Amino acid sequence: MNRLVLLAGTALALVSQSAFAQVAASDSPAAAGPVAADAPAATDTATPTTAPVAEAAKGSNDAIVITGKRRRDDVLGDVSVLGGEALARDVRPTIGETLIKQPGVSAAGSGPNVAKPVLRGLTGDRIRILTDGIGSLDVSSSSSDHAVAINPLTAQSIEILHGPAALVFGSSAIGGVINVIDARIPRRVPEAPVGAQGLAGYGTAANERVLSGELNVPITEHIVAHADASWTKNGDLETGGYILVRPLRQRAALSADADIRDLANLRGRLPNSDGRTFEVAGALAYVDGGLNIGASVSRHTAFYGVPIRFSLDPAIPAEATHIDVHQTRYDARAEIPLRGFFRQVRVRGGYSDYRHAEIAADGAIGSMIFSKGGEARVDLEQRDKPSGWGGASGIQTLDVKQRIAGAEQFLPPTHVRSVGIFTVQHLERGPFRVEGGVRFERNLLDADASAVVGNPNLKRRYLTLSLSAGGRYELSSQWSIGLNLARSQRAPSAEELFANGPHGGNASFQIGNPDLASEKSVGFEATVKHSSRAFNLNATLYSSRFSNFLFEAPTGEVRSNLPVYQTRQGRATYSGFEVQADARLGQWGGIEWGVDAVADATRATIKGYGPAPLIPPLRLLGAVTGKRGNVDGRIELEHDWAHRRTAPIEYDTAGFTLVNASVHWTPIASRPELRLGLAANNLFDAEARRSTSLLKDYAPIAGRDVRVTASFRY
Repeated sequence: MNRLVLLAGTALALVSQSAFAQVAASDSPAAAGPVAADAPAATDTATPTTAPVAEAAKGSNDAIVITGKRRRDDVLGDVSVLGGEALARDVRPTIGETLIKQPGVSAAGSGPNVAKPVLRGLTGDRIRILTDGIGSLDVSSSSSDHAVAINPLTAQSIEILHGPAALVFGSSAIGGVINVIDARIPRRVPEAPVGAQGLAGYGTAANERVLSGELNVPITEHIVAHADASWTKNGDLETGGYILVRPLRQRAALSADADIRDLANLRGRLPNSDGRTFEVAGALAYVDGGLNIGASVSRHTAFYGVPIRFSLDPAIPAEATHIDVHQTRYDARAEIPLRGFFRQVRVRGGYSDYRHAEIAADGAIGSMIFSKGGEARVDLEQRDKPSGWGGASGIQTLDVKQRIAGAEQFLPPTHVRSVGIFTVQHLERGPFRVEGGVRFERNLLDADASAVVGNPNLKRRYLTLSLSAGGRYELSSQWSIGLNLARSQRAPSAEELFANGPHGGNASFQIGNPDLASEKSVGFEATVKHSSRAFNLNATLYSSRFSNFLFEAPTGEVRSNLPVYQTRQGRATYSGFEVQADARLGQWGGIEWGVDAVADATRATIKGYGPAPLIPPLRLLGAVTGKRGNVDGRIELEHDWAHRRTAPIEYDTAGFTLVNASVHWTPIASRPELRLGLAANNLFDAEARRSTSLLKDYAPIAGRDVRVTASFRY
């Protein structure tokens, strides 16, 4: 902890002196991009709920965030908003790669098609990934090779939330909340006969092609029809060096088997990393001022390869698996203005029919996963009182059934249900603002008897109570300090409780424990913020202490040619810091110059086990920006330090440096909605691996990648 405090202070000093900044959008209205076009006017100030954004300019402290129709500065805790020009520049087909440059965010997964976000070293069931306040309703949290079925290409903004307001979205959001906001269910009637926007792109590293578009058509004065579609396709990824990490190359070179010796020299193209996705959706909405009611239907398909985890034992064949995903999803939303104590009631629900097949290289289906169920919530927003008191309360339910068929049946048929009630309240008096939240949740997890897995009928019940409180004091009109405290409880997942079988996606034989207790944590988050037109700074120091921390530990056994991992509980500590800043340097040579930077690090230890696995290292990312007329450019440098504080049986991850450059052009000054972009990432073709990825030793990230994009809005 002392090291992290020292690192945080050093990074804060360096960033402040250099006036670097996190990616920042313009203060001009155009910076909000297409998001503002579909967001309602924030006439009242409300507290945390799942209302739409009205501005998505990242770095703007006036941005309205999903946690309520409140300015970003009004939300206690850390809030990042990626939207407008910044989102158009950083968007990728996966949500993990889209958010990789945000403070405190890394990426995990299996190759370029399954990059999932890691928040402050936590992922899986410890973070929530949402679309307009509702979960993805897929199986992405159960395995590193399962992709998130949320499409960032159709997003109008993406928000990352920590602090008291995170309780609104679930007690499992210990690491934070990611909310992807789109306009699939319209909230306003377009002024033009047709509203349209689109995106096209190409990337060289994986021969990646991207197309995305949407239409909004007013049918009557109050009824709007919406349609959107997106398509991506990529080949195998070209990396910047060797495919296997050095210790594996050294072992391969000593093998008596010629094919395994050849693996020591394998470099460049990452085998079995190709993929394609397609998504189409339609919606209908009734809109009348603050009243809007609508529903949508979407179909998502994907077919992608999981990079090969090469075996160095000639007797154990390596698997080259492709995953074939199909999801049909139904969503509905109603926002109804009220009079009196409550200003609005918001009802939101989603139902998903999901399945995917894991297909071997010879076409044989190894296993199929089926998941059906839904999530719903009701939020009641209070009207802010003249005294400064306001808040929101609600109820949230989840009901999902899942079963696995085939050879890799590591989990019996399960049925997961939960009901949570919550409230988040705030009080503002002069320079002081305090906020508190409470969430009570009842979780029911059932497993049917399975002869394959070897379990009887099992039923588990958990009652969890999570509390949070925070305060902020404005030192001046530009500076503020804050402190948030949280006590959280999380019920174990079905995989942690009931697993007992081979799980190729995680390269392990998983054994759960049906007698697990709820995971508990107590933590704090301290913030320092500065906001002005010329310079912005946001620095955060955080720490959480867990009791009954859930983790998978190796037993030393081998079953089905896979190492055995069993779910255990113990004490753990996660600590770290994040610093982001931006500054405008003024004009020189007819160019408006700016700088920005991000610094972050996480340190995690499990008592009696050692360092926690797959933790991000210290990282610095800095950039110089320039804008002249209709052209703006950016040169950035990212350095990730080597990660040597590793868990047992985990290899070290080498440090790396990436140099990226981009330029964007608005060819028609009167139509800034048309935008062309050219970017070159990893210019020097460095070999780089993310220490948070389970496949880091077998799958480097992309090498040199030149990307061309074109976007429009009408």
